[in-house]
Amino acid sequence: MTQLTTHLADFAAGPVTTTASARLVTSLSALDWFAVGRAGRAEPVSEIVRDMVFVEQGAGQAHVFGGGAAPARSAVLANGTISHALDYDDTHFAHIGHPSVAVFPAALAMAEMRDLPLVEVLEAALVGVEVSVRVGLWLGRSHYQTGFHQTATAGAFGAAVAAGRLVGLQADGMAQVLGLTATRAAGLKAQFGTMGKPYNAGLAAAAGVETVQLVQRGFMANPDALEGDFGFGATHHGEGNLNEALEGLGAEWLFESVSHKFHACCHGLHAALEAARTLDIAEPEVAEMTVRTHPRWMSVCNQPEPTTGLGAKFSYRTVLAMHALGHDTARLDSYSEAVCANPRLIALRDRIKVEADETLTETQAHLSILRRDGSRDEATHDLQAPLPLATREERVRTKAAKLIGGALTDEVWSLLRTGGRAADLAERL
Repeated sequence: MTQLTTHLADFAAGPVTTTASARLVTSLSALDWFAVGRAGRAEPVSEIVRDMVFVEQGAGQAHVFGGGAAPARSAVLANGTISHALDYDDTHFAHIGHPSVAVFPAALAMAEMRDLPLVEVLEAALVGVEVSVRVGLWLGRSHYQTGFHQTATAGAFGAAVAAGRLVGLQADGMAQVLGLTATRAAGLKAQFGTMGKPYNAGLAAAAGVETVQLVQRGFMANPDALEGDFGFGATHHGEGNLNEALEGLGAEWLFESVSHKFHACCHGLHAALEAARTLDIAEPEVAEMTVRTHPRWMSVCNQPEPTTGLGAKFSYRTVLAMHALGHDTARLDSYSEAVCANPRLIALRDRIKVEADETLTETQAHLSILRRDGSRDEATHDLQAPLPLATREERVRTKAAKLIGGALTDEVWSLLRTGGRAADLAERL
């Protein structure tokens, strides 16, 4: 076997030493995944995929967001899609992807089928998301820039590892799963802005479960299909960053630096909004506002005059004006045509400038406010800056409560932190 597959398979199948911080962050991502999935159940793409799954009337092996159960592969296809429908789930900037929406559906479904405790789900999910980040680092930026969606590609390997760990695969079985997943992992950035983007997450989750189920039955694949000649990396513009991918594997949990979304808009806007939170901005005081950002975001989330709620989610000027007017940018219902048409918002929006700054990283933004009294306030925020665990927990739980209510949030959090069965969580989807 190739080096990458050997190391990943050994890690995925072997004993792991987790840290309290890694376990907490994993539980927070599980809560976040649950909340965005529950909140996204009524999205059009969610209803379409759910309808397809239930029309087939397969064995009820695993629960689906919105109620009911379906065969595991179908359930995770639906749950991965539904939990990414709002695009409000966590992101890991090391591999430019959304790890939880691919891995948690696969882990929960496999554990529900085997009636396993949630503690095993969380450990397997942590190993899975870690593998997805490591594979993403190995593939590198060229893979993403060429047009592949890492949530779907790297995510499929993470989903497979989590599912394989829960059924007890050893290293040789994990190598088979990684090799077979290499021929199933797929997803294109060309789907961004359409229902195809959340569907990519569902594809990754389903691929992971399918490959594990096949290997369990004796299916034999090429274990070198990830890294070898004509393998996934070679055919998908991978950079082969082996040292980067394997550095600290088993000792360091890169997933701990996952970024949770605290605003219901494009992640490219979040650094600017986080900077704004530190400046106590109120609309009547603002004479002029300037935001500087990395050039890549200028073509992604810089709509100057959006008229729809969806457009507002991709507009620096609009979300900063919303914040200054007191709109809660963490709430889904804050983004609407009525908000975009508000004369006060339009007047303030037109006093906001957006500039590209190559000295900033993709996770940074700088905000400058000129107040009407002539004073100026400035702030810079980096989404990669460590967030104290207590603060992260408070903000994730607050976000979840806004999406699914405080009572259900507390109920799910208690399950995740104090124990229970996988079915206890699955039945609440």
